[in-house]
Amino acid sequence: QVQLVESGGRLVQAGGSLRLSCAASGRSFSSYVMGWFRQAPGLEREFVAAISWSGGNTYYADSVKGRFTISRDNAKNTVYLQMNSLKPEDTAVYYCAADPSMDPSIATMASAYDYWGQGTQVTVSS
Repeated sequence: QVQLVESGGRLVQAGGSLRLSCAASGRSFSSYVMGWFRQAPGLEREFVAAISWSGGNTYYADSVKGRFTISRDNAKNTVYLQMNSLKPEDTAVYYCAADPSMDPSIATMASAYDYWGQGTQVTVSS
């Protein structure tokens, strides 16, 4: 199994940057597809970014392309989400997710992931 703990969320001004981290436990971390999702009050959880086990393939929601970057350091069992040019609409609870048998075709679907972190709050003010 994999356990995930997100960190790095805080209040930041629009246009600023923030880096979220997701620390994972589990000896098979390197084989897991990792994803970031977010959920704002009153809205469904939405896909943000995902990365393959090798880091060679990344996927982004259209709303964050060019602004966010997902990366992973398998030696440290950690996945990152670098968030630049933040906008108020980026305000949400951000969740890290992992799955050991992910197919690329469903990597953007929250229901495809078996493991989730507790979430970290990101608030972007104008």
